[in-house]
Amino acid sequence: MPEPKITALIVARNEERKLPGCLDSVRFAHERIVVVDAASDDDTLAVARRSAEIVIVRPFDDFASQRNAGLAAATGDWILSIDADERVTPGLAVEIQDVLTDSSDRHAGFRIPIRSEILGRPFGYSGTQQDLPMRLFRRGRGSWTGQVHETVDLDGSIGRMRHPLDHHTIPDVQVFLRKIDQYTTLEAHDLYRSGDRYRTRDLTLRPVWLFLKLYLYKQGFRDGLEGLMFCALSGVSAAVRTWKLRELDHLETAS
Repeated sequence: MPEPKITALIVARNEERKLPGCLDSVRFAHERIVVVDAASDDDTLAVARRSAEIVIVRPFDDFASQRNAGLAAATGDWILSIDADERVTPGLAVEIQDVLTDSSDRHAGFRIPIRSEILGRPFGYSGTQQDLPMRLFRRGRGSWTGQVHETVDLDGSIGRMRHPLDHHTIPDVQVFLRKIDQYTTLEAHDLYRSGDRYRTRDLTLRPVWLFLKLYLYKQGFRDGLEGLMFCALSGVSAAVRTWKLRELDHLETAS
């Protein structure tokens, strides 16, 4: 039986500094595809063209569409989806190749644990311990759905890898605040399109509940001051999303 071919699929915007390390970590893949946001204004595109087999430039509409554009161009038997600020660890690379060459394994996809570094500190709590997304699946058996927190709609059974992806995300508070602004805008519009409307309790109670959930129940206090900041700003993010939804409601009423 021939060795299954792997396509590594990466979505990137303004990632000239992180993309080289990401691409290097997936050199074991037979094909590397980078989908570059057309709004990138650094050297992300040049970096991608130097190393990837396929580079796609398209305007950003939502994350699922960006990834599905790369999926449509892929030729590998398996799709490995990672972000520019993630790295496939050596152990995971070996595990992926071993599992995919095992003819007795019939899973259509695999979840991969994420080992995150946030605000310069390795995290083990604050909710990150449940971060186990679908990142590897058979081409033709899955595609992405969801405009913001996209997921893989998979036809078939799901396995789990033991080794993690390293995720070097949110290096400082400035980046965190920019992400909050970007994601809450997308989330508010997604909620609005789905028929959700502003509720006062989502502004007054949900942010507090989320902070307590992450900081106490998910033991964010064990991640030090960085954990406190992460949990607090996660609560702020919930409040900002709700306020933006309120603004969309007001625009509808005014019109």
